[in-house]
Amino acid sequence: MTQERPVTRADIENKLRQIRGEVDSTAKAAVPIGLAVGAAAVAVVVGVAFLMGRRRGRKRATVVEIRRV
Repeated sequence: MTQERPVTRADIENKLRQIRGEVDSTAKAAVPIGLAVGAAAVAVVVGVAFLMGRRRGRKRATVVEIRRV
């Protein structure tokens, strides 16, 4: 170790504040990317559910023909 003095509580608190500041800035930078990915995922899920429901509705639909003679 390069330090001759013991580690104090203030040293630990300062280091934790420094690390927390880095984490907070990284998290703030990642928020817009996360929102965009989340919105895209929701859009894909809604689209797939719509298409699957539409397909199922076509399979189960009854077709009635009316013929006039």
